[in-house]
Amino acid sequence: MSAPTNLAEGSKRMGRGDYARFLNIAEGSLAETEYLLMVGRDLGYFAVKSYIGPQKEIKDISKMLHGLRKAVEGDR
Repeated sequence: MSAPTNLAEGSKRMGRGDYARFLNIAEGSLAETEYLLMVGRDLGYFAVKSYIGPQKEIKDISKMLHGLRKAVEGDR
């Protein structure tokens, strides 16, 4: 919930710098989600096969967020 919440909040900020900061926070939240997914897998809460799809989605979303943040930052 944290990553999309930060995206929503950042999108309503007045300046590009603020928006970029919230995008970066969302990137951090996504990294936390990836870690928790790995812990769940390692502790055997779900099958390793169940990990692959969500982990790929996290990687894809992470790349998109990074690209968006870089575009919003511009030539700073």
